[in-house]
Amino acid sequence: MRRTHFAGSLREEHVGEEVVLEGWINRRRDLGGLIFLDLRDREGLVQLVAHPESPAYKEAERVRSEWVVRARGTVRLRPEPNPRLPTGAVEVALTSLEVLSEARTPPFPVDAGWRGEEEKEVSEDLRLRYRYLDLRRRKMQENLRLRHRVIKAIWDFLDREGFIQVETPFLTKSTPEGARDFLVPYRQQPGLFYALPQSPQLFKQMLMVAGFDRYFQIARCFRDEDLRADRQPDFTQMDLEMSFVEVEDILELNERLMAHVFQEALGVELPLPFPRLTYQEAMERFGSDKPDTRFGLELKEVGHLFRESEFQVFREAERVKALAVPEALSRKEIADLEELAKRHGAKGLAFARVEEGGFAGGAARFLEPVRQSLLEATEATPGDTLLFVAGPAKVAATALGQVRLKLAEVLDLPREGFRFLWVVDFPLLEWDEERGQYTYMHHPFTSPHPEDLPLLDTDPGKVRALAYDLVLNGTEVGGGSIRIHDPALQARMFQVLGIGEEEQREKFGFFLEALTYGAPPHGGIAWGLDRLLALMTASPSIREVIAFPKNKEGKDPLTGAPSPVSEEQLRELGLMVIAHG
Repeated sequence: MRRTHFAGSLREEHVGEEVVLEGWINRRRDLGGLIFLDLRDREGLVQLVAHPESPAYKEAERVRSEWVVRARGTVRLRPEPNPRLPTGAVEVALTSLEVLSEARTPPFPVDAGWRGEEEKEVSEDLRLRYRYLDLRRRKMQENLRLRHRVIKAIWDFLDREGFIQVETPFLTKSTPEGARDFLVPYRQQPGLFYALPQSPQLFKQMLMVAGFDRYFQIARCFRDEDLRADRQPDFTQMDLEMSFVEVEDILELNERLMAHVFQEALGVELPLPFPRLTYQEAMERFGSDKPDTRFGLELKEVGHLFRESEFQVFREAERVKALAVPEALSRKEIADLEELAKRHGAKGLAFARVEEGGFAGGAARFLEPVRQSLLEATEATPGDTLLFVAGPAKVAATALGQVRLKLAEVLDLPREGFRFLWVVDFPLLEWDEERGQYTYMHHPFTSPHPEDLPLLDTDPGKVRALAYDLVLNGTEVGGGSIRIHDPALQARMFQVLGIGEEEQREKFGFFLEALTYGAPPHGGIAWGLDRLLALMTASPSIREVIAFPKNKEGKDPLTGAPSPVSEEQLRELGLMVIAHG
């Protein structure tokens, strides 16, 4: 017997057909004379019926949940259809049933979602320990099938656009790119190491030097950094690079690509073009370079109103950011928000309630002299609460921006749908307080804005980058830039970053040499594919869209990795383990 249909594919048009199905027993019900089995495969489930006179009845009596079976029978209409199931109009009257594999009772249920019921909460560690069982759940199967559809849509679109898929190495050279490298010892010569790539950045640029013109890859990347919900030590990027392009070319192509992906994978039509904000505007209005624009609560700059104020904290601050909250917040809510603001660098969170004819509470008396101007600037009305953060420009914006995001939860503001936008004109560099020098905001191969090149040596902090981030619902899902293709400018950039000539040759010599052999103007982008999929599936973590992820500590409860290795292996690699502390 060979399988003729997927269980979840049977419909009314199959009534009268003899079918052979293979899959797992989702649930068994013995009604004392009739035995009903729900058979599940990747396409869904269908009800099987075993009558006492059927040759299948004896096996149906002994099978249990999660046993693997082969079933033969005839499709017929169900006497009482089940509207919750796509196959709910039909059932299969069994003529034979063969057990292919018995199963132990799973440590958690996997059947509910397939019946159209809500799946029970299970601890993540237990789910990851038995990931092969967790992946049987309907939600996880849907997530990974969506992942397949997204990747297929990317391939189809980029192939039509003339892109060439090229694989780049996993074992490469350690270069400073913003995070710690995972290192792989080189057995033939102890003391030498490969590094796993943080991204294919240098290789894709060299592919442009090689003349491939349009490259892409669904690329595996590795970063040894502290983990959170949207990070994994090994993750996946949609990576692409194009020659002879400007910023507009890359943004336009990526908008069409993203629209194609959402249409093909979700049936969702995205409005084009995506809105754009400069980095400066995003920080001023939302306090974030990846703003969630699905709700209002925009920040306002009101520092100019307090230049003659008696309120010294506001008068002397570089910036004073204000937020009008359309609700009278309680003191506890304000105290919780103040703690959040302090965790992001603010010294405090000033507040006042807007009433008819004046302010009340908190900083009310300091606000009265500028009441009318303040109400106009913030668009606040009676019943609102005004919140303020004063301080350095970035701190004031970032701290109140975090308060804004928390308020969206507190006020239960609507945040449905998919809201894309581009953030452009990032600063090329940012000041590193610990090192006392400038560092790159994206990576050291990002091209400065041509208009700002004269500032690179005199005022590097004011140089804009030809860089752009793609943001979805307050999460960065992609980022890229026009690259430096002039070897002299690249060397100059390294000097600004404090990377001397010797270090340039040691870490980037092969790349700098490549640029001297005729490099075309080029640029590209990388999408965080796991992050994008988490948003598309409304998942709380990227672990929900990765088949075999690590946990929050970067460990794999399924395999036990990372794990110790034998002394013999260490000796062979010329390594010694030194305990911390």
